[in-house]
Amino acid sequence: MTRDQREEEPHVLLDPTPLPAFLLASAVVILTPGVDAFLLLRTSLNAGRRAGLLALVGIHTASVLQVAAVIGGLGALITRHPAVLSVLKWVGAAYLVYLAGSILRGLWLARRAGAEGLAEPVPDRSNPFLRGLLSNLTNPKMLLFSLAFLPQFVGAAAQPAVQLVVLGVIFLVLAAFWELTIVLAAARIADRLRHPRVSHSLDLVSVAAFLTISVGLVAS
Repeated sequence: MTRDQREEEPHVLLDPTPLPAFLLASAVVILTPGVDAFLLLRTSLNAGRRAGLLALVGIHTASVLQVAAVIGGLGALITRHPAVLSVLKWVGAAYLVYLAGSILRGLWLARRAGAEGLAEPVPDRSNPFLRGLLSNLTNPKMLLFSLAFLPQFVGAAAQPAVQLVVLGVIFLVLAAFWELTIVLAAARIADRLRHPRVSHSLDLVSVAAFLTISVGLVAS
C-alpha cells in the first residue's frame, strides 16, 4: 500500500460495526435482576409511582456520574491501584446490608404496631431519590461494567473516548427504559398487593436479594 493510498483511507470517528453485539450484550446485562430492579420494584409497590420515579432518577444520576468518572480517568486509577476497587466493593456491600436492615426494622415496627392495635402502618420516611442515588453510587457494578465491558466495543473508532461516551449513553437509555417499565408496572398493580402478608413477603424477598448481592459483591 502506497503512502497516497493510506492518506486516502477515511478516518472513522465512530465505528458502528460493534453496535449489534453491544446491544445484545447490553440487553442481557439490563434484564438480569440486580439491586436497581429490586429497589425500584419495592419502592414503587410500597410508595407509589412518584417515589419509584424519584428512585429511578437517583439511580441514573449515579450511573451517569460513574460512567463519566471511568471515561475521565477513574478506570486508570482502579487499574493501577486494585485496593480502590476493593474499598468500593466493601462500601457497596455495607450499604446493601444497611438497606436490608432498614427493611427488617420496618417489618419489626409494623409487627409491633399491629400487636399494639395500631391501624396505621409505619411510614417509610426515606428519600427515594437519595436511596436510589446511594444504592447505585456505592455499588461498583457500573464502574466495572464501564471499565471492562464498554472498551470491548470501541472497534476501529478514531476517537475511542467519543465511542465510549456514545456507548455509555445508549446503555443508560436502554436501562432507563426497562427500569421505567418496572416502575410503571409495579405502581399500576400496587393497589392489588396492599395486603400485609403480600407486602411482607415482598420485603423479605428484597432483604434476601440485597444480602445475596452484597455477599456476591465482596466475593467477586
